[in-house]
Amino acid sequence: MRRSEAFLATSRDAPDAGTELVALMRRAGLIREFGSGLWGFLPTGERVRQTVTDRIERAMTDCGGQRIALPGLQYDEIWRESGRWRAFDDEMLTLENREGQAMCLAPSHEEGVVRLTDGFVRSHEDLPLLVYQTTEKYRDDHARNGLVRCKAFTMNDAYSLHTDERSLDQTYERVREASLRVFDDLGLDVAVVAAEDIVMGGSDSEEFVAPVERGSDDLLSCAAEDCRFGVTDEHERFEDYEAGGHCPDCGGRLSASEGIEVGHVFKLGTRYSEAMGLTVDAPGGETSVVMGSYGFGVTRTIQTLLQQQLGRVDDAEAAGCRWPVTDWGTVAPYQCAIVPLQYDGQYRAVADELYDALGSAERLDADAVLLFDDPDQSIGERFAESGLLGVPVTVVIGNHFDETGQVELEYADGRIETVAPEAVANRVVEYAGRRD
Repeated sequence: MRRSEAFLATSRDAPDAGTELVALMRRAGLIREFGSGLWGFLPTGERVRQTVTDRIERAMTDCGGQRIALPGLQYDEIWRESGRWRAFDDEMLTLENREGQAMCLAPSHEEGVVRLTDGFVRSHEDLPLLVYQTTEKYRDDHARNGLVRCKAFTMNDAYSLHTDERSLDQTYERVREASLRVFDDLGLDVAVVAAEDIVMGGSDSEEFVAPVERGSDDLLSCAAEDCRFGVTDEHERFEDYEAGGHCPDCGGRLSASEGIEVGHVFKLGTRYSEAMGLTVDAPGGETSVVMGSYGFGVTRTIQTLLQQQLGRVDDAEAAGCRWPVTDWGTVAPYQCAIVPLQYDGQYRAVADELYDALGSAERLDADAVLLFDDPDQSIGERFAESGLLGVPVTVVIGNHFDETGQVELEYADGRIETVAPEAVANRVVEYAGRRD
């Protein structure tokens, strides 16, 4: 993407956004507020959101999931049938259409999946079935902390249907493990927290909670690298644990922080199938379908990624976004930036050659290389914008190139390397290329 053609809504200043992190996302041109709890994604922010979505959907497909699409606007009939009409702690957004019929903006889609599959799933031979979608969800929540608490938010939600609990357990474990791999790929540290099933119903559920400095809950989580244990203040046994105490899973030390829930998996059992009459023919006779539900908070994951990363650097260094770079790659809006001292003469020739080479390199998105070719930008403005966006690799064509014929690579981890122009593509791919 050439800077002269890109719509980058970056700004030196942002209106009061409640927190410094939300202000940073606004200055970086990721999001714009449409009122309390409503956020629009500008092109740069949408690039990040789509990358997160693609990674989650790839995991669901690898688990055997099939993509569906359910309407966000629904009549009250199926919600009354399940017994959940207005059951979301007064957070369900309801309305009447012109015929006076009650409707809602769906906060979840368990009922929708039952309606979608009823009559098509008839036999035990049709199961197990795993389906997923990525859609907007709507809840009349008390909006706060940017993308963490919204009235409209993006969620990837998956649903599994089974003939028995054993089959549910197998899919639940497979999706659970896939979810943890996704968070590892994205670069987000999460603890696995046992949770209560109040609104959703069912038997067991677990939350994926990211430790952060400022979150929604108090969290105690194991500091050991390979342990996922966590407990929040919403759990009845929270007071049984303390910071510095022993982890019940591995014996490591527990550390205290706040936490943000970024995902949730549920064993729903027959909670919805019995209420709504979803059955299949099995060898032992007609039986109610056993269900599972699995959710990723896409939009809140974006903010939580930034919050965790920025919490690991000094305030003086946090002038821009910081995106994790993992063995899988990065969700940064651009994987590489090319910053010439000036876009003219030999600088321009080398910049264009690098732009073409990087644009055709494997594991780099075709438009994920940002070339600062706008002659109206000063070199200082180019560096400032690249830093604000959090580009993980910046290729600098400047004074060092004049002296040696080599360019400088500035990495997000603080390293600076000088290489010949023909070596740049391999270096960028090795560091920031995505590996699916």
